[in-house]
Amino acid sequence: MDSDLKEDPLPPETQVNRLWSARRRSAVLVGLLVGLVVFLIWLPSAPRAALFAAFLAQRTLMSMLLLFALIASSLLWSVGQRLDTGIFLLFNLRGERPKWLDSAMWLATQPGNMGAAILSATLFFLMNSRRLAVEIIFGTLTLWLLVESIKALTDRARPFLALQGTRVVGWRERGRSFPSGHTAQTFFLVTLLSQRFEIGFAATIALYTLGVLVGFTRVYLGAHYPRDVIAGAVLGTVWGVLAGLVDPYWHGLLF
Repeated sequence: MDSDLKEDPLPPETQVNRLWSARRRSAVLVGLLVGLVVFLIWLPSAPRAALFAAFLAQRTLMSMLLLFALIASSLLWSVGQRLDTGIFLLFNLRGERPKWLDSAMWLATQPGNMGAAILSATLFFLMNSRRLAVEIIFGTLTLWLLVESIKALTDRARPFLALQGTRVVGWRERGRSFPSGHTAQTFFLVTLLSQRFEIGFAATIALYTLGVLVGFTRVYLGAHYPRDVIAGAVLGTVWGVLAGLVDPYWHGLLF
């Protein structure tokens, strides 16, 4: 009798796909690091030094980056995945889902689109706020690159690809799941605008409530897990704070 049991080797196609996925993540990571280095070299010495000094002085910013790292690391925990799935199914499937509510949630998620950011930048440009318009466009593009790079590295599948019976309202989003780009984009704009304009407490709460609503819609519509949304909110807020830190030097370079 044969006492040794051997696992069947993976099919060649699966082995190739896994190898390609690992190489793709490595390539994206290297590309991201190279892009960061090039950007820092491109910055003049004064704003570069000020950026580092301000970054290190921002305890809240450092704490948020640590929180994002912890959320990303938690993707490796099976307990976290079970909790993520349970909360996702609660808001995606439980209860009645009338068509008017689906339509309202689909409309409420649109502020997180890149098109909404471009529209906002155009409006500010027409209102003679050229500086803010450029900040929105530059911040949106760099944030999109960062989000797509992190998605390639984490390689987390969308909920509707992993969970049977997931409700998807609208179209099935392409790409990976972590973090939520819509949520990141919304919180970036909210943070940038609340820093740029002297608005009161109530207006600030209203803006961030909009960000929370966009994040909630991503789960309701079946596009993201809760941790994707939380990570997107943290990342977008950090990006908005960083935009405020480099704003004086960015203004000096362009205008």
